[in-house]
Amino acid sequence: MQFGYTILYVDNVPQTLAFFEKAFGLKTRFLHEGGDYGELETGTTALAFAARKFMASIGKNPQTPDAKSPVFEIALCTADVDSAVAQALKSGATLVQAPKEMPWGQTVAYVSDPDGFLIEVCTPMA
Repeated sequence: MQFGYTILYVDNVPQTLAFFEKAFGLKTRFLHEGGDYGELETGTTALAFAARKFMASIGKNPQTPDAKSPVFEIALCTADVDSAVAQALKSGATLVQAPKEMPWGQTVAYVSDPDGFLIEVCTPMA
């Protein structure tokens, strides 16, 4: 078994892809012609997005995320957390926790994207 992808439910897939490109430098791997599904180039495991409206049309009941009460987080690793957080905020993210060094030596910050998903911006684990 291999982990293939994670799909987040959003209101506007093209808009979300554009945010992640601008905020974090990730590139769009695929956007369905109907605009209801897209993926970012993130390595071997894709970060994907599907429109809530589309998911509802196929019988799902997608909920809106809440960064103050998250059920998961996306972690993006970078050597320069401060600059990455600054770019994310400039692109429309909301600061949840400023960068700080953790007891185990990793620098970690949290932002939420315009859809309300919690995103950890961190240095790689040594």
